[in-house]
Amino acid sequence: IADFALGHYVAVTTEGESAGVEQLFATDFNQKIQATNAQTHGREAIVKLLKKQKGEKLNCTVITDIIDESADYMVAKVTLKFENFTKTDLVTLERVGNDWKVSKSINSYK
Repeated sequence: IADFALGHYVAVTTEGESAGVEQLFATDFNQKIQATNAQTHGREAIVKLLKKQKGEKLNCTVITDIIDESADYMVAKVTLKFENFTKTDLVTLERVGNDWKVSKSINSYK
């Protein structure tokens, strides 16, 4: 159920939800931040960061659009609208056995 995994990802990244964080990310997960000084983060760094943010809710409006979907993968655009800027997160989820995992995240800011 990709929708459930996507909802879990949104809860983890915006609402400080920390249950099942390790299970959510694929072993080869990576996150890219498109900015003047582009950054890349691996699975370990992101899991650690999200655990540290446990209970922290972001003050933003979340809009989720599914861009592409098949039996084994999903690409979604998660838009976080803050007061002074917008963060766009392109998320790729893949089926691994019976589970859905987040395998890639590309962030940009406006």
